[in-house]
Amino acid sequence: MKRSTVNEIIKNADEFMRSFGVVLPPFAYWSPDEMLQRKSDIQGIVGARLGWDITDFGAGNFDEFGLFLFTARNGSLEDLKRGGGMCYAEKIMISRHDQISPMHRHVIKTEDIINRGGATLAIEMFESDGEGKIDRNAHVPVSCDGVRKVLKPGSILQLAPGESVTLHPGNWHKFWGEGGDVLIGEVSTVNDDLTDNIFEQPIGRFANVEEDVSPTHLLVSDYEKWGLL
Repeated sequence: MKRSTVNEIIKNADEFMRSFGVVLPPFAYWSPDEMLQRKSDIQGIVGARLGWDITDFGAGNFDEFGLFLFTARNGSLEDLKRGGGMCYAEKIMISRHDQISPMHRHVIKTEDIINRGGATLAIEMFESDGEGKIDRNAHVPVSCDGVRKVLKPGSILQLAPGESVTLHPGNWHKFWGEGGDVLIGEVSTVNDDLTDNIFEQPIGRFANVEEDVSPTHLLVSDYEKWGLL
């Protein structure tokens, strides 16, 4: 992806979120230089990988195969392991019309995926077999806003605005906006995008960014190369 495209996605995403009354925290709007100047006191941001996250999963076709994310808060794996402290995370996402987030599962993370507004959120789901691979014969038990459902393998769960589903480790899922763009909330246990995403196909979690212009705001995947980590 070109940096100019990333900048434009950020601008459009911010407008889309604000149309639903979602306003991001102040650090979302800091420039790269501001982040560098504040390096000594923002390790709680960069260490938890809070911020903008725009990915095409390395496919180079964001409109068809991608996702916008903003991580607003994230605890630590150390707290999660000891069972106390900040064991939770929150993301805001946008899935565009027919834009696929590829089939994947998590090893540790349990997450509530919530349609916060817009069109229908469509989620295709499978259960895992004993080796963690997709089981195309097993039914999928899920909870939708506290109501237990058992889905046939490969079923497409459709969430209208206000509806949600709880996904547990091992629940394979891919999703997209159906009928338009969707604002998505994610409330979960601690999020680790470096190691806790298992994809069906050998793809990348982060985009390869071509620096054709300067970044308006840094992505979480920029923090290390900008010397913030």
